[in-house]
Amino acid sequence: MSENIFAPEGGWRVRIIDLSGGAEDNIVEEVGGFPDLIQANAFARAYVRDSIERCRMAGLSAADILKAWFAFGEDAEVLEAGEQGWRSANELDDFAAHAATPMERDWRAFDPRRGDDEEEA
Repeated sequence: MSENIFAPEGGWRVRIIDLSGGAEDNIVEEVGGFPDLIQANAFARAYVRDSIERCRMAGLSAADILKAWFAFGEDAEVLEAGEQGWRSANELDDFAAHAATPMERDWRAFDPRRGDDEEEA
């Protein structure tokens, strides 16, 4: 394994990409501070899973769900992770064909910013 699995300075970052083209350069935001690549990958995967589920409507085929996602959804990529980073393209067909459980969609559970909110409460 030639990829560096250690977090870059400041932690791993995940870029959220607006597929509808509504954001400048299609980038909605970058979420930083992931302490390890496993958490960054899990966040990106759950974020995309949730985005696809928001495009799912009764009666749509898997192809129609993907079409809606590519038009209105959000993708996520782990920055600087190379081949070790999770890629949505590897799972899109499966995500569209099978509805997610609430746990599979819970990207907030992996969000490193979540701890900040809890401390303020």
